[in-house]
Amino acid sequence: MTKKPIFEKGFGMKILNGIAVGSVVVLIPGALLNELFKALLPIFPQGQFVLDATSLAMTMMAVVIGYAISMQFKFTPIETASVAMAAGLGSGAWKFAEGGGFLFAGSGDIINISITATIATIMILYINGRFKAYTLLLTPTLVLIIAGGIGVLTLPYVKMFTGGLASMIGSLMDFQPIIMSLLMASIFAVMIVSPISTVGIALAINLTGIGSAAANIGICATAFGLAITGWKANSTGISIALMAGSPKMAMANVIKKPKIMLPIVCNAAIAGMIGAILGQQGTPMSAGFGISGFIGPINAINLAGGWTFINILQAIIAFIVVPVALAFIFRYVFTTMKPIVSPEDYKIEVQ
Repeated sequence: MTKKPIFEKGFGMKILNGIAVGSVVVLIPGALLNELFKALLPIFPQGQFVLDATSLAMTMMAVVIGYAISMQFKFTPIETASVAMAAGLGSGAWKFAEGGGFLFAGSGDIINISITATIATIMILYINGRFKAYTLLLTPTLVLIIAGGIGVLTLPYVKMFTGGLASMIGSLMDFQPIIMSLLMASIFAVMIVSPISTVGIALAINLTGIGSAAANIGICATAFGLAITGWKANSTGISIALMAGSPKMAMANVIKKPKIMLPIVCNAAIAGMIGAILGQQGTPMSAGFGISGFIGPINAINLAGGWTFINILQAIIAFIVVPVALAFIFRYVFTTMKPIVSPEDYKIEVQ
């Protein structure tokens, strides 16, 4: 039997596409529904079911990413389940509970999930066809114990890296607010299209106030910028998913062609400063979501003192009008005036 090479062309892109799709799938339900049903709880307490369901979805991020990566490689059901289990084991989203059993909290460390799922994928590609009749017995066992075990071992070190990155970003809070907002918005604009969890970083450094709003606006700029600059190449559904779900869908595109972030970062930098000038604020949870579920604008309005006309108008301008307007401006600048990028560079393949 002729075996394919493990690291054939496109291996890295398949991994990144799987991570992007998997993370978006678990984030979208909460991003679309959480703030709405939180507001409705006083008059519709049954809405708590929706909040519980979306929270549960978040805890399954590792499993869904493992599944999404497996789909990219067209693995069998046995192989797919093996990768998903290993990714879950290495996610860090669980711990032993008192009296036995397990306690799941949060979505886990997405970097370590990515590492674990990649190791599991390599194992599957290496094992492919070797065990014949014993595949069902040996494949899930070996992949879970070896790949998942490596994930458990790397988790503390990955968390140290994530913590160091969080500290570096947190130090930006010491700068003058306008400059800090420019930097914060630009950094989060880039991080949202990387394997790094913007929500995790924001929570880790307890990002609040103007810095939180700037981070959120930076993600808004990325979402609107990717959707608007690539609207000719992508379907309407993909464009909406980029804005309403997560720009992480474009992670593989950014890794392949980093230049496509040039108009995005320009957008984020200016939008972040304008957000600071307008006095927009946020919470650690709202910082990492962008426009998803209108979490950023809603928190900014609440922190500004309530739902007055001025507060609503300023939030709409900061989180929507400015990033959208700048997206059109920089799309024209970088595709027509100075054609550095093209809409095709932003085309997202979803399988």
